Amino acid sequence: MTSYASSTARAEMSELRRLRGLLPPELQSWVSVEATTAVNPPLIVSEEIGKDEVEVQIDMVKWEQLATDQRNLLFWHEVGRIQNDTIPKDGWEMAALAIGLGGAVGELWVQDGLLLILALALCGVSGWRLWQKNNSDKVIQELIDADERAIALATRFGYSLPNAYKSLGSALKTLIEQSPKKKLRSRYESRLDALKKSAAKAKAKMKEQTVEEY
Repeated sequence: MTSYASSTARAEMSELRRLRGLLPPELQSWVSVEATTAVNPPLIVSEEIGKDEVEVQIDMVKWEQLATDQRNLLFWHEVGRIQNDTIPKDGWEMAALAIGLGGAVGELWVQDGLLLILALALCGVSGWRLWQKNNSDKVIQELIDADERAIALATRFGYSLPNAYKSLGSALKTLIEQSPKKKLRSRYESRLDALKKSAAKAKAKMKEQTVEEY
């Protein structure tokens, strides 16, 4: 049992080292890759852990069920989110909303009009930011943009364009099949549809370039 646990730990460390090697050089000093310790975590997620520092966290149990090419493209998708600066920031909005609501209730009690207006303004700003962060169309577009980044990164690391699209498409199909949650599955399906359209455009462009060469 101990031998199996040690072997598993070594395999996880080896995979984490491999993934760190897939980070673009400009990110290696401030992006880390670790196995998550959370209960029932997402497959892969990034979060800010300090000023100018991001940690990519991976559920290694789920991760090891994927093929290497699928892992690579999903990892580069997460790197793409970091490059696009779409990693959620510290959740100040919820705290601001709570302070604003508390202030509004308090000022209604003491009947201070100016402070009530300020408290309601704080509620409005924080509420708007929360809506923006959770807006479905915006979130999906950010995920699609990160997929485009992943394709570009894959070609930067030696993949051919067709193989990059094929690997990411295969990964998304696997995630669709494995996702019990309808909302999450819908996001994967939206990404796959956008990826197919992007691949078709890229294929058409490559054909045009081939014809022009001749």
